[in-house]
Amino acid sequence: MCGFVMILSADNRPADAALSNRMAALMAHRGPDDTGQFSEHGLAFAFRRLAIFDLSDSSRQPMISADGRYVIVFNGAIYNFIELRAELIDLGHKFRTDGDTEVLLASYQQWGAACLSRLNGMWAFVVYDRRDRRIFAARDRFGVKPLFWYYDARGLVLTSEIKAIRDSGYASTVPNWRTIARFLLEARLDEDDTTFYTGIRRVPAGTFFEGDARIAPTFRRYWCLDEAIAMAEPPDPVEQFRYLFDDAVRVRMRGDVPVGVLLSGGLDSTSIISRMVTQQYQNGPHTRRIEALSYVDPAYDEAPFIDATLRQTGAALHRLEADPEQLWNILERHLWYQDEPVHSFTSVVIYQLMQLAREHGLKVMLSGQGADEVLAGYPAYFIDYWSDLVRSGHPWIAHGEIDAFARGHEQSPLALHGALARRYFNYWKRRVPGYRRLAALRRRARIMSDQWVSDDVKLHWEPSQLPYPHTLTDSLRMSVERFALPLYLRIEDRNAMAHGVEVRMPFLDHRLVSLAFRLGARRKLHGEYTKVVLREAMEGRIPEVVRKRVSKFGFPTSANSWLRTTLLQHCKDVLSSRATRESGVWNIAVIHRALDRHKGGSEDLGGRLFDVVEFAMWFRMSGFGLLLHLLPLIVQQLAEITSS
Repeated sequence: MCGFVMILSADNRPADAALSNRMAALMAHRGPDDTGQFSEHGLAFAFRRLAIFDLSDSSRQPMISADGRYVIVFNGAIYNFIELRAELIDLGHKFRTDGDTEVLLASYQQWGAACLSRLNGMWAFVVYDRRDRRIFAARDRFGVKPLFWYYDARGLVLTSEIKAIRDSGYASTVPNWRTIARFLLEARLDEDDTTFYTGIRRVPAGTFFEGDARIAPTFRRYWCLDEAIAMAEPPDPVEQFRYLFDDAVRVRMRGDVPVGVLLSGGLDSTSIISRMVTQQYQNGPHTRRIEALSYVDPAYDEAPFIDATLRQTGAALHRLEADPEQLWNILERHLWYQDEPVHSFTSVVIYQLMQLAREHGLKVMLSGQGADEVLAGYPAYFIDYWSDLVRSGHPWIAHGEIDAFARGHEQSPLALHGALARRYFNYWKRRVPGYRRLAALRRRARIMSDQWVSDDVKLHWEPSQLPYPHTLTDSLRMSVERFALPLYLRIEDRNAMAHGVEVRMPFLDHRLVSLAFRLGARRKLHGEYTKVVLREAMEGRIPEVVRKRVSKFGFPTSANSWLRTTLLQHCKDVLSSRATRESGVWNIAVIHRALDRHKGGSEDLGGRLFDVVEFAMWFRMSGFGLLLHLLPLIVQQLAEITSS
């Protein structure tokens, strides 16, 4: 787990090694253990290392292959490197280190781009071919590890964080107002390869690029969910799920540093810690107990579930009790590490949780991230499931499922049947000629009627095609690839790496994800329960009070309450600041009235008020001048005047 910079000149002029080092220094938090540099001809690598496998100097990066032809920089972890190493030794490769970087480099030497299908892990890496003066760059299947690119006439830059480009002076960054408008008006984040900075883009998950810097890179996809979705459900899915889950936890416990776990009272993290304890026991006696970290918010009491898990596993627990004033005081620094706005105060709490991990000497943490998107863990997925049943000719089964859900969640069956009827009606009316155009016009009208955001910003809003999920599988795939998981992965990576901590996610083992997308809806949702296959696989392994719970808190905070009380004046101060007033982004008077309504309790507006505050902080911190968003319009008008 590390951070790197690559600069590749378009004309093979000597790359600026000093600049690449300066860019990497801005990411020192990603790799506090070591630094490394390599430059040759038109290429410069700079590297920051967080040592997890093989802590010796022999695993330093950039790493050069034994034959001297290839150089690699690598951020991530290859969990099956031990098995790959044995296979490569049989093929004649020799190794001088005990880490995963050399195995990854040898895998590329042996199989080229085909090595990607053999890897189990998370990665962003670049290999430089010194003979042909070409690069190969790839990002893992789900985009767990970040990789950004910037291209202009000088050449190509690849880097682990935006700030390496933004704050180094390499390029003049300007706001990407299309992306910004989408966030401010629709609260959409990280759903495509654009960033909040014009010209800086994400390398798409599950893709690779090979070539040079004479043209902008074109990324080729090497993995997607199509193949898994097309396959039939296996004969014994629960047993197969249990085996793959156990193995996913096992390989993610590998490393030469202590491994901990992020523990809530939920099904996902409880399943992980139970397997961690079992795995540790199978490996022999240990003096160090599994250490768990948990966030405590008095408004969302998970104590009975956490305590039951601790009694069964014997794990040691470190609790974080977040103070809203403290969270406010670190908000701007948190945004500096994130590079872009976040979705809620939850991100700031996770930032503190990762700091607590490092304070207790934990460099690797296992997390349940991804389980909800892969196994249908959110209650919103039930409407997709019921709709699937109706469309497949089983309305009475859907009726029984709705009644069971209503009993388990203490909701009105009539209201749920009404929601299903509306969903079914929406599905069919989209087939009516002209409906989509009418819906697009209504959407635009709704956006333009937003009184919080200025008309200047609305000019930059562009409608994008919002896919409509027809099935539960459609919804889950959208969650994994576009609308939820990419954001959460960005949040977790930046928060962890801000403190030099690596996060590993067993539920995003590609083998497990592929199996999950082969399973029928009944294996994920049934009656009042989500994640059915996981619950069945964990029978007898975790406390029943956790396995059978139906309530889901997620990762909640009391932000709504904080913005009515403790943080109210802070929010007003940001709104009243000269920078916010003169930015031209907001209709301040409208937001002040909304703040009064929120304070009085007539409306719950905490989420959007947080967006206003954090964006104002991010905008100022990013160094954008007042009214900068008007510059494209001014340039366009001057061009029109000149041409006339």
